[in-house]
Amino acid sequence: MSLLLVFIASAFCLLPKEYNAMYGGEELCRQRMAVKTSDCSEPLHASRINSISSQFSDGPIPSPSTRSSTSSWCEEPVQSNMDISTGHMILAYMEDHLKNKNRLEKEWEALCAYQAEPNATTIAHKEENVQKNRSQVIVAYDHCRICLKAENSHDNSDYINASPIMDHDPRNPAYIAAQGPLPSTVTDFWQMVWENGCVVIVLLTPLTENGLKQCYHYWPDEGSNLYHIYEVNLVSEHIWCEDFLVRSFYLKNLQSNETRTVTQFHYLTWHDQQVPASARSLLDFRRKINKCYRGRSCPIAVHCSDGAGRTGTYILIDMVLNKMAKGAKEIDIAATLEHLRDQRPGMVQTKEQFEFALTAVAEEVNAILKALPQ
Repeated sequence: MSLLLVFIASAFCLLPKEYNAMYGGEELCRQRMAVKTSDCSEPLHASRINSISSQFSDGPIPSPSTRSSTSSWCEEPVQSNMDISTGHMILAYMEDHLKNKNRLEKEWEALCAYQAEPNATTIAHKEENVQKNRSQVIVAYDHCRICLKAENSHDNSDYINASPIMDHDPRNPAYIAAQGPLPSTVTDFWQMVWENGCVVIVLLTPLTENGLKQCYHYWPDEGSNLYHIYEVNLVSEHIWCEDFLVRSFYLKNLQSNETRTVTQFHYLTWHDQQVPASARSLLDFRRKINKCYRGRSCPIAVHCSDGAGRTGTYILIDMVLNKMAKGAKEIDIAATLEHLRDQRPGMVQTKEQFEFALTAVAEEVNAILKALPQ
């Protein structure tokens, strides 16, 4: 049985008022506070504060780069105009679905049997493109792939292993689901970010897990790096908590001399084929992303290692919650996942990841209910 949700109108995802980016020396101290503070009201010294509005503006960047080496994390507030009775009905239905393991198992089996049509991947498997793929299974479909401008490419190729993900508007992708860059595809990645107007990057994997490279370090630790015609300058790095941090980059196209600010949200503790230890932490991460992104019309670039398991799970959660926030009367989560798999293979790779997506949606509804006046 497909999972149906009814109407929920919500508006959440607020960032803290201060970005708390601190001026550092040549070395970045990466010490993480063991205890998460629940009080965000204690201000840093005035000269060490950068307003988040300056990080997301198109104005000149501060110099030198600003970095924060301490955590100033607190959970984001939730705001919603949702009716209490509607919220309780949704929550009860979600919890019943999650408790019925047999139902969940059958739904997952049906999802595993689902075959996207069309599903040709001949371009990804061309000899000149094979080496650009982390996996030869998780690659962009021929009919649904990000095409680079070959004339601006360092190797005159239009291929990158990345897929546009549409939500309600077939003309404008809401996301770009991509693999983590390889050393040989870093330039392609920044070209993709530039050409698609991305201002937010969501990185969902540690760079290395158990000695295996999950994603190449595609940004400078300090100062700037040049990737073909794209200069990337690290403006700030701020550790929100032990689970995630935020980096701000100043991206310049040396060919056109145009510039843009790009913000990367990096979730540090979600491991391959697994689920986050805390839905609450991932939901707070999402709220911060959506506050930064709100009002933008460009796609959010989302990637993990292969751009399918963790990437698909995050996009599924975000898409479902966004549909509810926009007033959708009914939402079928299994059908939403099939819609994602029509656009990129392997989105949400395990039953545990699918169950986590359901759990996260239920937890966000619960958080909205708790925030409502009783």
